[in-house]
This record gives sequence, structure tokens and C-alpha cells, in this order.
Amino acid sequence: MADAPSDTPALPRPELDLDADREALADFYSYGDLLTDDETATLRRLRGYLARDVAPVVEGAWERAEFPSELVKGFAALDLAGLPYGLGEGRTEPARRVFLGFMHAEIARIDPSVNSFFGVHTGLAMGSIHAGGTEEQRQRWLPSMARMETIGAFGLTEPHGGSDVAGGMETTATRDGDEWVLEGDKRWIGNATIADLIVIWARDGETNDVRGFVVPSDTPGMTVTKIEGKTALRIVQNADIALRGVRVPDDHRLSGGSGTFADAGGVLQRTRANASWGAVGTQMAAYELALSYAQQREQFGRPIAGFQLMQELLVQMLGNVTASLGMAVRNAQLLDAGGGSDAHSALAKEYCASRMRETVAWARQLVGGNGVVLANGVARYFADAEALYSFEGTREMNTLIVGKRITGHSAFVR
Repeated sequence: MADAPSDTPALPRPELDLDADREALADFYSYGDLLTDDETATLRRLRGYLARDVAPVVEGAWERAEFPSELVKGFAALDLAGLPYGLGEGRTEPARRVFLGFMHAEIARIDPSVNSFFGVHTGLAMGSIHAGGTEEQRQRWLPSMARMETIGAFGLTEPHGGSDVAGGMETTATRDGDEWVLEGDKRWIGNATIADLIVIWARDGETNDVRGFVVPSDTPGMTVTKIEGKTALRIVQNADIALRGVRVPDDHRLSGGSGTFADAGGVLQRTRANASWGAVGTQMAAYELALSYAQQREQFGRPIAGFQLMQELLVQMLGNVTASLGMAVRNAQLLDAGGGSDAHSALAKEYCASRMRETVAWARQLVGGNGVVLANGVARYFADAEALYSFEGTREMNTLIVGKRITGHSAFVR
């Protein structure tokens, strides 16, 4: 492609402030002040890494639908993956959910796909082993996962099962002596093509209980195929998994806790809360990019930031970010205090994701035609928001969880 003529006027290009000590433009009510000095320092270290190593590569990786493998070593060096479980250098206690939420928001602000990769590994995969595994199983797998020497995935959803997968799970687990034989198919499994371990959920043919199994990715009979042609979260390596006579030893069955899908309930509650923070970070980026563009772009002889309708869009975006952040913070505080419920996390995810969908659309609208160009940033968040809106519980399912809690009546179809 020929270079543009040298006399072509430079076009505004919206940019995120990548300074680790930056003013948090989108944290209008200063919720970040709730963090301790040590938490703020860790967050600053994360920002530095995201600015130096992640931000420069995500646009190209998103366009190619590839996962930059070098990010694994980079995140490992930060020693953050074990935070939810008190694992890592000098740690004995789990990190606060409030801090973990800000961490997810910071990653999603740079790229929602990268946050999804990190969340699947640290939340769904490690969380399943922590909640459902015995102490021996935790010690066997979690330390190497905390060091990110071993990458995890979470195999729950199926071609015919999304919202109803727990009740309608088709993947089966059949006991055969000291082994289990897994048969079935999984779909939309994030990290699957790069994972070393995949937690596969399957129905016990004898008891009808849904159980979790830790399956090494090189186990014979398990085939992982990347899902191509996605228009959202393109960096995330979602895959179809075929399980054909996959044999795993009984000591790979998650047999701590209840030993059933009930163990996954608490994991999903926490990861649903994390998803609300991902929606917050995505909104922050969209708002900041739109604000940057509005201050640069001139029409009718002055920046469009000085026009009333543009300011109205920016204020609506900021209001959405602020309300979503407030809800995510309060939900995290409830979890930190040992309270909260599925309904609290479901409402946070539904609300934050719905506001996110509005915010990214308004950002795209403000940037105009330039908003559909990948290099201008907004387009990536606009596209990724559609996937974030649906995963970790659709709007409809989260609404019904909250509806049941507040009315006492279940409206789920059975």
C-alpha cells in the first residue's frame, strides 16, 4: 500500500493515557482511594507492564485473532495469578476482592480479551480446583498455575447447552475401575488451545451428579479445535473440545467440597463479579478514548468537545462508568465481608454489562466514521462488548436470578 502524501493533514487519533501514575479520568468519584498503599503500588506495577508490553501488541493480535504467547511470561513475572488464593511470594492470605476487581478493570481497560484470558485461568480454572479439589489436589496443581507455568481452562458449556448446561449436560463420565471415561463435546472454551489443564464438567452416569475432572491437554481422545471467524474477543482462544473415550484417573476427579457441580456455584458467583469489573474497564477505555478524540477533532473551527451534544454524550458515558464502578465496588465489599449472594453478583454483571453496551456505542458514535477503524481504538472495545454482554450469564439469566431473589418466585423455565 502506498504511503499517504506528505501533505495529508494528520487525523486525530484517540489515545489512552498509559502513565502508571496517571490521573484516573474515568474514576470520577475516586473509588480508587479505597485501596491500600500496597494495593495501589501493585496496581501501578501492573499498569507499567500493561503499557510497556501489552498495549503495543493487542491491536495487531486482535486483528490476526492470535494470542501473544509472550504475555504468559510477562504476567507470570508480575506474580498476580495466585492473589485470589493467597499464593505467591510472601503471601499467606487471599487478596481483597475490591483490589482484584480494580486489577481486572485495569487489564480490561487495555484489552478485554487479555482480561478474559487472565480471568479464565485465575478465576474459572484455578477457582474450580480451589473450591472443588482436595488439599492434595490443590497442592498438586495450584502452585504451578499461580506461577503460570501451567495454564488452565474451564470446560463447561456445550454445543447444545449454555444457560441450561448444568441441568441439561450431555457430556458423560463413566467409572471404570480406577479411571473415568469422558464422552461428549464442549464449546466456547476460552484458553483451550493454549491450556495445559482443562477442568471438564461431566455428568456421572450412575449418580446423575455433575462432576469436575482435571484433564491434561495431551490426554488421548481429547481434540481441541479453535473457533474461527469471531467478531469479538478475537485474542481469546475459544475452542470446541471433542471427548472420545478420554480416560482420566480417579485422582483427577475434583473430590473435595461437595464433589459435585455445587462447588462450581461459588466459583461462578465470583467470576460473574469479575465480569462486572471487566465491563467497567471496557467502559473506562471507551470513555477515555472518546474524550481524547473530542478534544482533538475540530469541526466548524473548534474542537467538538465544545459542542453541547458531544458533552452530553461524554457525561452520559461518565455516568455509566461511575454507576457501574460503584456497583462493582460494593459487590466486592460484600464478598470481602463474607456476604453477598448469587443475586448480588448477577445484578452487578447484568447492570455493568448493559451500561457498557451503551457506553461503547456512544463512544463509537462520538468518534463518527473514524470509530469503525481498528487503529482508533474504539472499534475494538465496541466489538468486544458484545461478547462481554453475553458471557458469565446472559442478561436474561442474570435478570431471572435477581427476580427470583426479590420476589420469591422462580420464573425459570424447567
